[in-house]
Amino acid sequence: MKQVVQNYKSGELTLLDVPAPACKPGGVLVRTVYSLISTGTELMKVSEAGMSLLGKAKARPDQVAKVMQSVATNGVSATYRKVTSKLDSYTPLGYSLCGVVEEVGAGVNDVAVGDLVACAGNEHALHSELNWVPKNLYSRVPENVEPRHAAFGTVGSIALQGVRRGEPRLGDVALVIGLGLIGQLVVQLLVASGVRVVGVDPAAARCRLAERLGALVCADPGSGLVDTAVGELTGSHGVDQVYLAAGGGSNEPVELAAKLARDRATVVDIGKCSLNLPWNAYYEKELDVRFSRSYGPGRYDPEYELEGRDYPIGYVRWTERRNLECFIDLLARGRLDVEPLVSHVADFGDAVETYRQLSEGELKAVAVLFRYPGAAPAPSETVTSATVPRPAPARVAPKNRIRVGFVGAGNYASSMLLPHLAEREDVELHRVVTTSALSGANAQRKFGFAEASTDTAALLTDGAVDAVFVVTRHSSHAELTRQALLAGKAVFVEKPLALSETELEKVLAAVEESGNDRLQVGFNRRFAPLLNQARNRFGTRVGPASVRYLVNAGRLEHGSWYNQQDTEGSRFAGEGGHFIDTVSWLLGADPVSVYACATPGQADLQILLRYDDGSTASIGYTTSGASTFPKETIDVTADGKVLRFDDFQRASLYGRKRSVSPKLPQGRDKGQAAELGAFVEAVRSGGPMPVPLSSLVSTTLATLAVHTSLATGAPVRIESR
Repeated sequence: MKQVVQNYKSGELTLLDVPAPACKPGGVLVRTVYSLISTGTELMKVSEAGMSLLGKAKARPDQVAKVMQSVATNGVSATYRKVTSKLDSYTPLGYSLCGVVEEVGAGVNDVAVGDLVACAGNEHALHSELNWVPKNLYSRVPENVEPRHAAFGTVGSIALQGVRRGEPRLGDVALVIGLGLIGQLVVQLLVASGVRVVGVDPAAARCRLAERLGALVCADPGSGLVDTAVGELTGSHGVDQVYLAAGGGSNEPVELAAKLARDRATVVDIGKCSLNLPWNAYYEKELDVRFSRSYGPGRYDPEYELEGRDYPIGYVRWTERRNLECFIDLLARGRLDVEPLVSHVADFGDAVETYRQLSEGELKAVAVLFRYPGAAPAPSETVTSATVPRPAPARVAPKNRIRVGFVGAGNYASSMLLPHLAEREDVELHRVVTTSALSGANAQRKFGFAEASTDTAALLTDGAVDAVFVVTRHSSHAELTRQALLAGKAVFVEKPLALSETELEKVLAAVEESGNDRLQVGFNRRFAPLLNQARNRFGTRVGPASVRYLVNAGRLEHGSWYNQQDTEGSRFAGEGGHFIDTVSWLLGADPVSVYACATPGQADLQILLRYDDGSTASIGYTTSGASTFPKETIDVTADGKVLRFDDFQRASLYGRKRSVSPKLPQGRDKGQAAELGAFVEAVRSGGPMPVPLSSLVSTTLATLAVHTSLATGAPVRIESR
């Protein structure tokens, strides 16, 4: 069989042919399906193996101390032979996997041949086709947990033990320093415990990922954003716990922990970072420093790990195995989602090349999985995904006034967009392009465009134009957006951004090619003043929320181009993004799965969205309701409160007391003016766009996933990386 090994003396890493292990009593023989590379611990070992002897000694002073003790006991010659022999041997890598039980040893009766199990241990859950695993280091995996997710069992247990050591309580505020693999899991576990989380990491991508997984604010420690967030969340008292999940030799994590912790807070060391504690800071706050020992009680105890002697639950509630079982259970119940952490899946035969790419920085990853022969190539549920490019921030000189071009000037553009833009002193309506010369002339006359034409190419190549509005029929949105991005323009495209994943990928490819991510989709409801006021009155959530959004869409007029599904997509594909974006904005997250069902003929839809923190949202999209009933009503339920929002006219908050906003005298304001203002300001100042590109992509994927779910009858997982 094949196994990943490394020579610690030479640094050579290879996929070696080794004999298969025997199935001994007290354990099971497991054929690996997926194993997880710990991009922290394992890469540290790989890096150390490539060092000189002096470098190895500096990296492992604990081992140097053992060598010196051996010299004192056995002499220089014997110690030298012992050390060189050990260095010049192959050592295994890996400690977290999921596989299928192939043989059951004597004394084991809790699993059977064919069962799927998650396995732990740096001697028993190796990157190897077969492993013998003792009974206290595996846990049976339920059918609804994907094998690739169960392969996270060991690192999940490490994170879980770290959180247990912090003893978080509902409503606490915690700081997680280091947002690598362990840190990302700690964030999710804390959020699932009702804790408000702030994260610190120098890598912007990791910060964005942690925020997607439930953290409120994540940023580089030097940005000042973390200090501000902690002050606002805690009334300037400081966080209740700090979780050190960082590595390396810098002492900055423990110094930052002291700075942002409250009086008598808890500091938990999970990673392997410098711990030169600043005495005054820790003494004056009387900080409680705790260590988290790997997977939990039982670790490093051979009687527990090898001989299967469990600790009585009445004395030790959470052991290694019980932590592993708990983590798998959290996956099964949807309280944790490790799929966003998977940066890369490599075939086991490509293991050596994968380690090389990781070591040399070619592969940037939070978590990497090895897929073994016979493993399913993909999860059983449908997955819709897109990789969101991360262009460097554009350097745009601020302008007093921007020049705008319009492609399309139909009813919506003429009634909901152009009147607001025409009133702005910081906007010059430069050119409008329409398919009909007359409609262009009308727009020029009504709104004061300098030019009108039917030549889209001329508009896109016009160097005087700063921003292009795409307000055409749905089928042309993606291609016009792609062309405008490649031309270097900021783009405002009315929903939908795309009618298929292929169209979306082309738009994202244009972002990648041009480095231009200056894109906004016309999801205006999140900018509605009354909805913003209601959201602010509801306040910051602690626990998951339940959202009900009823859209009384009504029937289309006969002859409407919205009925041209073959070319323009379905009605929901055209406008459904509005409602998904609104819910996601209310919850402060992007959906991770979509399930949809329909009445016969697919006129009325019921859509269920699931979010990382356990929140759910149902969107009822109906065309068969009464025209006298409000078009859009929203209920948000969480933390003992209910927010009721009635069609952009009135909002009510039910809690200890009921408060009702006055009914707006001027009618419904669905946010178009505020949305346009935010877009114009971003283009004018060169600042960030009003909605992150990743959120626009997630909403588009979720909208498209509705029809995939209708076709398959199954949930669709959303992956936007």
